[in-house]
Amino acid sequence: MASGYPTVSVIVPARDAASVIREAVLSALGQDYPGELEVVVAVPPEDHATRAALRDLEVRVVDNPDGSTPHGLNRALEAARGEVIVRCDAQSKLPPGYVSRAVHLLETTGAANVGGIQRGIGETFFERAVAIAQSTPMGVGDARYRLGGPPGWVDTVYLGVFRRSALEEVGGFDPDLKRNQDYELNYRLRAAGYGVWFDPSLVVDYRPRGSLRELWRQYWDYGSWKRRVLRLHPGSLRWRQLAAPCLVIALAASGVGISAGVVWTGLLPAGYGAALALTGLVEAVRRHDWAGLLSPVALGAMHLAWGLGFLFGQSR
Repeated sequence: MASGYPTVSVIVPARDAASVIREAVLSALGQDYPGELEVVVAVPPEDHATRAALRDLEVRVVDNPDGSTPHGLNRALEAARGEVIVRCDAQSKLPPGYVSRAVHLLETTGAANVGGIQRGIGETFFERAVAIAQSTPMGVGDARYRLGGPPGWVDTVYLGVFRRSALEEVGGFDPDLKRNQDYELNYRLRAAGYGVWFDPSLVVDYRPRGSLRELWRQYWDYGSWKRRVLRLHPGSLRWRQLAAPCLVIALAASGVGISAGVVWTGLLPAGYGAALALTGLVEAVRRHDWAGLLSPVALGAMHLAWGLGFLFGQSR
């Protein structure tokens, strides 16, 4: 740390990411951080397309034979030299000044991890609809890293910028968690006495899933792996994490009631559908984007897939 600034390593897990990885890495390499900064990308050995996309960039590429996100993060962490570890995903883009601002917040707040908002930026009509759905209270409850809010201590943030010492003390990323590894890590940090700090000025662009099938698979996995995290850490439960499975159960009960001739039980699915439609209309007008009218489809998929995955999915 001869310059007076901590050394920084940006770690990126990448798999089948040839079409997006360059933008993510270039956003890291283009940071204005005055200290030493390196980028370490973990890629499966057989993923030749992603490796080819990185060939002319000043990055270190390490093997990730398992191919999963947590294994890739841990492989990159092992190879990294930085005192500060910046997580960046292959579908994300770090804004200018992100690293400098995050390092400053680590120093001034005393947190072990700082982060901010995940901002969905869609290129297609469907991606824009998903981005809108993922930034509404109906889509994400009270998650500050999705909706924004005042700076302060929180349960989790998007991606994260970590003190390496704290990250290693709690054992890094859980390699058995294919999803929810960020939330689970932040829980362990907080349980160890460290703090997680949210700052709305740290905004990272993220490209949402591009099809209904991909979105369903993503949220099914989220729900499945969340149940596993709750088995590991029951104290990590937040109300918003039960909303989707409760909705699925209530809708199923309504269906049984309607089949049995209990007409009033149809009020729930009717009300839910009306709420989705109203949310889409309001967001389309508020954002001046017709993709908002498709956001109810994304919201419904997110809710049902998450809830069904939580109730019936197998996390392995």
